Amino acid sequence: MSDKFFFKGRQDARQSHISYGYQTKASHKPGTQKHPLELVVTSEARQQEVAAMVKEANLYANIQVNVQPGATESISELTVLLDKSSPLQVEKKPERNEACLCGSGIKYKKCCA
Repeated sequence: MSDKFFFKGRQDARQSHISYGYQTKASHKPGTQKHPLELVVTSEARQQEVAAMVKEANLYANIQVNVQPGATESISELTVLLDKSSPLQVEKKPERNEACLCGSGIKYKKCCA
């Protein structure tokens, strides 16, 4: 007999990637224990400075010291995370019939609006 008369359920066309365990929405946050930052510095003193910056920011990093001549320092991942600005907090403007913020005691709509 044909499958036409017996409904067996919807056939999912994406079974191949589900059965192999791929993470379709994989993303990671750099600086965590699972995904530490990979930093390279040129001296032991600089390693201690960078380690203090990482600890202050509550991040995790693997810091390697490269003392070969002509070696360059690579801490750009850390500077990007440290320079992230926090969201701007805007002070709430009073409603029309509330007391004014200037301290005059008059309603906001008649004083500073």
